[in-house]
Amino acid sequence: QVQLVESGGTLVQTGGSLRLSCTASGHTFTSYATAWFRQAPGRKREFVAAITRNGQREWYVDSVKGRFTISRDNAKNTVYLQMNNLKPEDTAVYYCAADRVVAGGIVNRAYEYEYWGQGTQVTVSS
Repeated sequence: QVQLVESGGTLVQTGGSLRLSCTASGHTFTSYATAWFRQAPGRKREFVAAITRNGQREWYVDSVKGRFTISRDNAKNTVYLQMNNLKPEDTAVYYCAADRVVAGGIVNRAYEYEYWGQGTQVTVSS
């Protein structure tokens, strides 16, 4: 079992930046690939970014490439999502997810992840 707690969500203006954090507890964090997903009201949960256990490979949805960066600090059991040049369409609840098995071409599939945080709200005002 692993528990995930997100933080860092808030209200920000268009063009602003935020850094989300997801801190894990309960198991060896280095055993888990991790990802960020988001869900806006009335929409399906959407993949945002993922990172391998050792942090050496990253994946992003096209809409955030060049603006968002996922990273992890295994010594702190934390994964981050640095979000720059935020747009109103980035408004959503952002969720952290982790799994020991997910890799490669399936990292964008929400149903592949076993563990989820409770989410943190990001609101981008226009």
